Amino acid sequence: MARELRGKPVADALTDKLVARVDALKRTGITPKLAILRVGARADDLSYERSALKRCAVVGIDAESIALPIDCSQAELMAAINRINADEAIHGCLMFRPLPASLDEDAACAALDPAKDIDGITSESLYGVFANRAAGFAPCTAQAVIELLEFYGYDLTGTRVTVVGRSLVIGKPVSMMLQARNATVTMCHTRTRDLPAACAQAEILVVAAGSRGCVSKECVAPGQVVVDVGINWDEKEGKLVGDVLYDEVAPIVEAITPIPGGVGSVTTAVLAEHVVAAAERTVARHAG
Repeated sequence: MARELRGKPVADALTDKLVARVDALKRTGITPKLAILRVGARADDLSYERSALKRCAVVGIDAESIALPIDCSQAELMAAINRINADEAIHGCLMFRPLPASLDEDAACAALDPAKDIDGITSESLYGVFANRAAGFAPCTAQAVIELLEFYGYDLTGTRVTVVGRSLVIGKPVSMMLQARNATVTMCHTRTRDLPAACAQAEILVVAAGSRGCVSKECVAPGQVVVDVGINWDEKEGKLVGDVLYDEVAPIVEAITPIPGGVGSVTTAVLAEHVVAAAERTVARHAG
């Protein structure tokens, strides 16, 4: 059976380092604060929100949830973003995506103050990821994948990595971040011809397609490390499941992340770190 790469030890290690940084900020009169902006009440969003709030409480970060109805107007959404931008006490904003189809998601992302974009949704943050420059923040989940692999000692230099998924939330940014660490990356998606063959040649397989069961036993090979980033709600079983068919894949591969208990918990720790870093940057700007 595969080694299970649980996220808790990774998240705990990140959290331990944050407590001292938050204490240092509080001594200057600054308490880092996160605003969570949610439209509707998707089960996966609510699960992430609960986890993020718990992580913030542990670290000492203030947090505020702003929930808009699923049928809210574009004007209501933009007003919420403008309020977050104008509130000097808020250092970082997490806006859940995808937004309902009735809303202009691009306009909403562009409206957020880049200095408060702690989840890589603005052009400035994405530029930093794709150009490997220190601008903005990477998407939290993409960063969590890197943190988890490095924590468990996987050397990415020269490693063959296949990423299944091409979204700007995870697939594309994590591919760029892996390449920045000298991995050799193949990008795939659910319409890739002969996806099993493309997946099986990888040493590390990162699955972030948002499609339950898109990676089965036919897609993997012995010795692989599988990082399942997919979060899907199983209505029949009433629980969160990944993109990988865990019970099929785990007996074959060397290591695999569980759902829940894998990348998700690391993501909330990365989110907290980004909020703290944004607060630190605010202090540095004011000092300058």
